[in-house]
Amino acid sequence: MAVLAIDQGTSGTKAIVVRDDGVILGDALVSVHPTYGDDGSVEVDPVALWQSVLDAGHAAIAMSGVVPTTVALANQGETVLAWDPATGRPLSMALVWQDRRAQRVCDERRHLEPRIRAVTGLELDPYFSAPKMTWLREHVTTLGVVTTSDSWLVHQLCGAFVTDVSTASRSLVFDVANARWDHELVESFGLRDTDLPRLVSCDEVVGETTVFGSPMKVGGLIVDQAAALLAQGCVEHGMAKCTFGTGAFLLVNAGDRNIRSSAGLTTSLAWQIGPTRRYYMDGQVYAAGSALRWLTSIGVLSATEALDNESADDAHGVFCVPSLAGLAAPWWRPDARGSVDGLSLATERGHLIKAVLDGIGAQIAQIVEVMGQDLSGPMDVLRVDGGLTQSRQLLQSVADIAQVTIEISPQIDATARGAALLARIIDGSATLDDATSTGSVGDSVTPKWSSERALTFRSAWRERIQPREGN
Repeated sequence: MAVLAIDQGTSGTKAIVVRDDGVILGDALVSVHPTYGDDGSVEVDPVALWQSVLDAGHAAIAMSGVVPTTVALANQGETVLAWDPATGRPLSMALVWQDRRAQRVCDERRHLEPRIRAVTGLELDPYFSAPKMTWLREHVTTLGVVTTSDSWLVHQLCGAFVTDVSTASRSLVFDVANARWDHELVESFGLRDTDLPRLVSCDEVVGETTVFGSPMKVGGLIVDQAAALLAQGCVEHGMAKCTFGTGAFLLVNAGDRNIRSSAGLTTSLAWQIGPTRRYYMDGQVYAAGSALRWLTSIGVLSATEALDNESADDAHGVFCVPSLAGLAAPWWRPDARGSVDGLSLATERGHLIKAVLDGIGAQIAQIVEVMGQDLSGPMDVLRVDGGLTQSRQLLQSVADIAQVTIEISPQIDATARGAALLARIIDGSATLDDATSTGSVGDSVTPKWSSERALTFRSAWRERIQPREGN
């Protein structure tokens, strides 16, 4: 018996076929290509998203040589689109989570911030899905429904109109304590006349699909970062992971406590399995892999794979704030723009590359510091996964600046593995306890900097964050 798990991400769709003992029998990756606009837009063609799901799924199944019984889906969480529920036809491009055009939607609702924090556990920011849904209604179409991308993909798979509670908890219109839509907030975002998907638990079977050939159950729906938290074995209170992809996403397991951050982190539902709910607190770095792709696009870095060979060991006084898509937690500065300073005639491209890595590390360090404050104790260990964990230079920057030990997952496909574990729970071949075995640790990276050097650097780096416009 085997399951198919699909991780539909920002820059690609990963599919794996996993046997009932957790062994991967087949895997495939299909690239996705968002487009970036000067107006803050980040869009992707929904048809291309769906085709990537089909292509990756078929390829993984073909490699495995088996017929999966269940297909699970991990999704981007805050990416939205409008579509026709009668035909499944997209009515808009998909607005990726990085899209900033809904900033005005948020600005017009600043008076709602206290209630939004209290009810949803989130900050009022266009990163989350409801503002982008409102923007689509105001600027693109009033037809059909507007949902996160998972609802549309599941509808394409089996015709269901659902979203899981972990994805819904990233919307700004979800009551995170009671796991239900908050209709007062729904109305406040002008979405009262929009049908909302039925909420389901992460281990619920929502339908059956034949798009990959033989009939398969559809279930094991979860937001991507929570899936990675599960796969990393971070199932106990206080355990934390960071996934490095287009952005970097740091989550700490909060157990059954629906707590609130004192300094700008967000709280969401990690998963609901049966009646059991688990929460996490998180912080985000919007530009990690995308910052390195930017270095490649302007000719500073030859390729992301060449990062360790082309980065200097020291930035030689160059500082970079790589806020190329704004700053997330704990600043919540969508207006922030990237900056580089400290350049001289002695500056080489390797110094600039290292400065970008240090800038990513500085943002993660700030999140680690705040998490320690909220959890009443310093965070000493951080588990990491994602394609960028192949860069020793990046991980050393994070370890040095954040003063944590980095434990590297031997699997870079943790998000898909988290979804696969849910599918195996549905099929009865696994339990939540199996997450501790999937979260095995490979190599580790320890700080080389002293704590004093790290504090000095972080202070100097924070001074370079530009003041908010109008201040």
